[in-house]
Amino acid sequence: MISIQLRSLTFAVSMVLAGAAVAQEAEGRTRFILAASWQPAFCQTNQKKAECASQTGERHDATNFSLHGLWPMRQDYCGVSDDQKAADKDGKWSTLPEVTLSAEMQAALAKAMPGTQSGLERHEWIKHGTCTKMSVEDYFGVSVHLVDALNASAVRDLFAANIGKTVKADAIKAAFDKSFGPGAGDRVKMSCRRAGNVRVISELTIGLSADAGAASAKTAGLGDLIKGAGKTSFGCDEGVVDAAGF
Repeated sequence: MISIQLRSLTFAVSMVLAGAAVAQEAEGRTRFILAASWQPAFCQTNQKKAECASQTGERHDATNFSLHGLWPMRQDYCGVSDDQKAADKDGKWSTLPEVTLSAEMQAALAKAMPGTQSGLERHEWIKHGTCTKMSVEDYFGVSVHLVDALNASAVRDLFAANIGKTVKADAIKAAFDKSFGPGAGDRVKMSCRRAGNVRVISELTIGLSADAGAASAKTAGLGDLIKGAGKTSFGCDEGVVDAAGF
């Protein structure tokens, strides 16, 4: 009798575990993060950086998300020398190897990532890009493609229409769901920071599937990559969409 009960209990536990595994597989796993900054908010506390000193209300990054980076989960500095790693961690990005890109890609990156004025692309490649199997050209090609897709969405429209105003988490999640499919907003985290007495939205980090780590992602739909990621907590519940200028 006891052995029958034990077998029944074992069977029940195995069914629960199997169900959990299926649920996790259906939900997906986050393998990459697309980090998209709201540059005016970043510049409020980094006013001396070249890209912030030169920012104007007419520039692309005043009303669009800027590329911070594309990050493989739990990997960094792959095959990087100790000297380069130390220089990167010390913020000496100008001493890092120059990122060699085609003229077309260089122009697209300068628009999408204003931080190139401070050598951000060198940092991103050394710390994160080296941990992908992509070439430098493909890594930044995928990164620019994905942030362009974000800027062509209802999420960017929501932010651009509410500059100087407070936007709540529910509205942002709804905009993600509208543009990238039901549940997309559950795979996004929002960060905020204090600028004086105001809490401004500084960045969105968006979960992506493993497919984001291939050159083919340059033509992939952002919604499909988000759908394949795991869920996360949203983080900051509301914040002001900061305007360019100090």
